[in-house]
Amino acid sequence: MPVPQPRPAPAPEAGRRERKRNQTLDHLAATAFGLFEARCFEAVTMEQIAEAADVAKGTLYNHFPVKEALLAHQFHGELASAMAARKGLGEGAGERDGFVSRLSTWLEASAQWCQARRAYLPHYLRFRFRQVDAAARARDEDGERSGVEPWFEALIAAGQSRGELRDDLSPAHLASLLQHLHLAALMRWLASADSDLENEFAAIVEVFVHGSGRRAGARTSP
Repeated sequence: MPVPQPRPAPAPEAGRRERKRNQTLDHLAATAFGLFEARCFEAVTMEQIAEAADVAKGTLYNHFPVKEALLAHQFHGELASAMAARKGLGEGAGERDGFVSRLSTWLEASAQWCQARRAYLPHYLRFRFRQVDAAARARDEDGERSGVEPWFEALIAAGQSRGELRDDLSPAHLASLLQHLHLAALMRWLASADSDLENEFAAIVEVFVHGSGRRAGARTSP
């Protein structure tokens, strides 16, 4: 198997262009989200976003073809910041904490974030589900920052290295399964006003780690 070689560092000019582009994307998304908060998502138009951001409509559409793409960029930026703040939960730090503790801690924080963003999540999830095929993912403006799957993968790899998790499946494979459980829990919560997201996420941990088989001594439902 060939050994992957590190990518060469970008040229300074290319790095400056990328930083400027990212700053533009962040500015557009933050401006849009401010309008969504002030007027509600459905009431805001792309033209209003362009005007508030002080850019031409063509510039906005070149970066974000629909409002949902702006929302996705904003959410992915928030997620990237959260992941950076909690990097130690997945790799390198907090050695006393195992996989279950680290995953549970992150899911608790995720539940709080989702509850604060509940009104926007249906729009965001519909947009993300349209990006399922590989070609669409490649076109995603924010592909490097989308989703929690890379963090799940790092967390699982750390758990495997400590002997906590099975290692006959790759971290990427298990992370994909965990990601689907995470999305399913979100969908159940959004579909039911009585659903408790923290309980839904706690069930994710139980099923992912222990499976759905009945454990010895477990009580059955009446």
